[in-house]
Amino acid sequence: MAAVALAWALAGSAALAQPPAPPLTLKALFDRAWERQPEAQSAALRRESAQAARNGASSWTAEPAALELSTKTDRPGSNQGNREVEVGVALPLWLPGERTRKAALGDAEIKAVESRRLAAQLQLAASVREAWWTLQRAQVEMGLAQDRLQNAQRLAADVARRFQAGDMSRADQTQANGAVAQAEAAVAEATGARDVAQAGLAVWGGSVELADGAEPEAVPGAGLPADHPAVADWRDQAEVARRAADLAAVQTRANPELTVAATRGREQSGERYLQSFTVGVRVPLGGGDRARAKEAAARADALDAEVRARVEQDRLAADVAAASARVKAAQAQREAMARHAALARDTRGFIDKAFRLGEADWPTRLRVELEAVQAERQLARARIDAAAAVSTLRQAMGLLPQ
Repeated sequence: MAAVALAWALAGSAALAQPPAPPLTLKALFDRAWERQPEAQSAALRRESAQAARNGASSWTAEPAALELSTKTDRPGSNQGNREVEVGVALPLWLPGERTRKAALGDAEIKAVESRRLAAQLQLAASVREAWWTLQRAQVEMGLAQDRLQNAQRLAADVARRFQAGDMSRADQTQANGAVAQAEAAVAEATGARDVAQAGLAVWGGSVELADGAEPEAVPGAGLPADHPAVADWRDQAEVARRAADLAAVQTRANPELTVAATRGREQSGERYLQSFTVGVRVPLGGGDRARAKEAAARADALDAEVRARVEQDRLAADVAAASARVKAAQAQREAMARHAALARDTRGFIDKAFRLGEADWPTRLRVELEAVQAERQLARARIDAAAAVSTLRQAMGLLPQ
């Protein structure tokens, strides 16, 4: 029994010695959400596929070599008569300019795979940020509602004592109890909103117990980055389409083939075998309309992607300007709400002291309390809104959570 007790004591002390889990931050939530995305899980395979296609342009032949085997006789099933065996290799040859253009297409595809991954990350970041700040607002609202309930309960208890002493009327006690009921209803509403926000965050692997306050992200510099993932994705798609069009322009026919064969045969049974070598070239005719259609389709895709890149850049520039303006307005509002909340707290302290001394009436005390609670609520909202505005600006500028 003593050994068992010692084991339990050691296990308990080890559990207490373990450091607590770090709080969940916006970046940690984003990283967790990205790991669950199909784009993240298939990214390595896509890079491998693009690299393999690029390596194909470094080979000596346009396609893998083909082995040709054939035999010929005028007396099947017998070892008599004429016999001939041929072994050959067919080597597909590069068309003029095809190899370098295929290499350029491979390089463009490798770059496009990476830009497509970054664009997918940015798109995910928008959803994660929205869920994150929705939860932060809901948590702040619930905390303020709970503080309001505690203050209302404290005031109601004070009024009840003074009513028993005959210093206040039953109407004052009823009004105080009504304030408690309103605060309880606000707590219930805030709790429901918090639970809904928690469910929205759970989609990305988040947990409300680990959510960490409203720590703002760093304010980025001004202007739209030249390497914005959304714009870079369209530009790289346009580059891939242009390189594909360039490749299609030289692939006007199938690849020619160089054939090298060795033949060993005899004319009649009993004669010695003779050996010969054959070298030949197979040149397919032109592709005609099919080749031109392939090139035109690639040119159209390139033009479409280029136009989309320009439109996306203009839209993002407008979004960055609007987000920057919202950051300035939100920060100014936060500072104003901080001053207002400080004044409301001071006023509540003065009126509370005067109320206890009998120098202020109950309606004034209740009104000042509600104004102080409202001021704290506005300040909390302003802080969240300012942090969320910075996050929105970073999203518009193509920056991932940090």
